[in-house]
Amino acid sequence: MEHFIVSARKYRPETFEDVVGQKAITNTLLNAINNDHLAQALLFTGPRGVGKTSCARILAKKINQDATDDESTDFAFNIFELDAASNNSVDDIRNLTDQVRIPPQSGKYKVYIIDEVHMLSQAAFNAFLKTLEEPPKHAIFILATTEKHKIIPTILSRCQIFDFKRITVTDIKEHLATIAQREGVDAEDDALHIIAQKADGAMRDALSTYDRVVSFSGKRLSREAVTENLNVLDYETFFKTTDFLLENNIPEVLIYFNEILAKGFDGQHFIAGLASHFRDLLVSKNQQTIALLEVGEQTKSKYFEQSQNTSYEFLQSGIDLANACDFNYKLSQNQRLHVELCLMKLASLTDPNSTEKKKTKQRILGPDEVKNASNANLGHEPSKDTKEKSTKSTSQTPEVIDDVESVKNTVYQYNKQEKSDALSSSPAEEKPVVKHSEEKEKVDEPKQSLKPKLDHISKKVNGLSIKSIQEKKRLKEQLKKEQPEEEQLTSKFTEKEMLSAWNDYIQVLSNNGQKILASVMGTAQPKLDNLTISMELPNESMKINLQQGQGDLMMFLKERLQNTLIDLKISVNHKSEKKYVYTPREKFEKLCEKNPNLELLRTTFDLDI
Repeated sequence: MEHFIVSARKYRPETFEDVVGQKAITNTLLNAINNDHLAQALLFTGPRGVGKTSCARILAKKINQDATDDESTDFAFNIFELDAASNNSVDDIRNLTDQVRIPPQSGKYKVYIIDEVHMLSQAAFNAFLKTLEEPPKHAIFILATTEKHKIIPTILSRCQIFDFKRITVTDIKEHLATIAQREGVDAEDDALHIIAQKADGAMRDALSTYDRVVSFSGKRLSREAVTENLNVLDYETFFKTTDFLLENNIPEVLIYFNEILAKGFDGQHFIAGLASHFRDLLVSKNQQTIALLEVGEQTKSKYFEQSQNTSYEFLQSGIDLANACDFNYKLSQNQRLHVELCLMKLASLTDPNSTEKKKTKQRILGPDEVKNASNANLGHEPSKDTKEKSTKSTSQTPEVIDDVESVKNTVYQYNKQEKSDALSSSPAEEKPVVKHSEEKEKVDEPKQSLKPKLDHISKKVNGLSIKSIQEKKRLKEQLKKEQPEEEQLTSKFTEKEMLSAWNDYIQVLSNNGQKILASVMGTAQPKLDNLTISMELPNESMKINLQQGQGDLMMFLKERLQNTLIDLKISVNHKSEKKYVYTPREKFEKLCEKNPNLELLRTTFDLDI
């Protein structure tokens, strides 16, 4: 059985021309050799598998060949490779500096290649400084590392730095195609492209993956074999998913997603790939940007064909939804359901029968429109000029404003509801207290509605300009003038009737969820002095709460007791305020008054309050 040599070693570059994807660096090194401008300390840095060590060996061989003009000599005795990962002590560096002093037996230079130089210890770096700064004329140091940030600045300042970049997908694919042709392997372009993408810019990883896939599939390297062996989601997966989404076929999308999960793929990997697929479709819609796709020509045609069946709105919304799903994937408790909901939303984007409610567009009403709505509420007909202005303003922005009639109805229904709610929730109205026949007749008569609040109308008027604010003030003044005066009611009532109405209003507040105000009103019993209701509260905070709800309370009492001359006087008894406990110390002292043993318990166990 013939010994197998992996492709990464078998096809290692022998010359600078064989190095893939590093033309800028190889040309710089060739020019430096030809012009005799080569530095004595070089630092090659970059990701794994991009050609750092290969370039160092080619350079070490090249400079000695140019000195002797004999290409058959490999000058292996002049090249010293040191692995800094295993030789990172001060003694190893001292042995190296002792060897540097000895000139080469043949050739012009002795080249020292120190791989993974960032693994040297701090003391080893310091021991290497002097030799690196002033080496002998026959010595050249080539340092290679994947982590330049771990090298101390004093070493970096003594080296000429070459940054190796990741190899592009196209370059890796072309190199793999060349190797496959040499090996007699029939490889599909898409299969090589998937291997190049999987390598993530590293040629050594690409060659290792290529050997693995060839061992699996033999001399025929197909896209299906590569995706099955590497367990990756290929283009066909996302093409098929997008077709289901465009057809609004939610069941098939969910079944297909279940098949993907059954193959061992992660849901986040799938949704992130779908977002990238939408991006590629968006790029493919224009012939100028289709060159940004790093895929084969056959796949580009598929992207272009599917992109013509999608709209910009679908792709942009799809990217937003997929990115949001990807971002929140780790935070979700049910990650599978999270992805499935995203897929259902995507499938509903182009569905004309989707039940998803669209957000209504709104805008701030202008002064003329507010005036028309208010006039409609008061029963006035808007003027001819106002009609023309309103028609003109609404015709200019038909897509962001409702018609004026709907505004009129909204304002009218709002005020009507406010007046009815203030009077209809009282349980005492269902069973009114009747003292004699005159009062009974008054109860049976239809009650006169109180003057409507102007605040309700002003809440419908929004304006960010000075003109709109002035218009609101003018509107309020006009409403005050045109609104009929409230009829004064002077019916007599007793303190018992007042207390009954007071307690009924407390019940109304409790039913409406206003527990704080109901509690404040129930703290003390009000007293009646002629037409003035006096209420004494224990502290200022309760007084403020009652004053805030005083308007609705007085409206209720006036309507209930049929007297519009009622007044409410609220006072605070500061002596009783001390009875209410607020701090932990005051609470403890209050409890000690009832049970003196609590103080004994605190002192015995040395407790804190």
